[in-house]
Amino acid sequence: MVTIDEAQDILDSVAEGLPPEFFKELNGGIILLPDVKRSNEPWATDLYTLGQYIVSYSMGRYIAIYYGSFQYVFGENTSKEKMAEELRKTLLHEFTHHLEHLGGERGLEKEDERQMMIYRRRAEMRRLRRKEGG
Repeated sequence: MVTIDEAQDILDSVAEGLPPEFFKELNGGIILLPDVKRSNEPWATDLYTLGQYIVSYSMGRYIAIYYGSFQYVFGENTSKEKMAEELRKTLLHEFTHHLEHLGGERGLEKEDERQMMIYRRRAEMRRLRRKEGG
């Protein structure tokens, strides 16, 4: 199991390896929160948010990583190496959102939307199969 302090160390290590340009206008930095964050989709009860790039008029631009979601999704039996890799992937994903936002691009945002559409279709198919079966 990776503790929240270890998760913070992992995120710090990943961030230290990034070019300074990645932090341009990321005035709120990277925040590790203990929260479990469910998806904003009301029907997606099994979908959790691991990280988010947030643009707020009051807090600026920042990346939030949800430690509780990582613990819930990957569980206590996940190796430290696997958890470190997932934290790294999530942080880099959110940095991509940040950099694209600065550049006026939406490529990753569109890909996230496409993945959500696929998820919705699969969830609907599962729901229909359960309904037909019982």
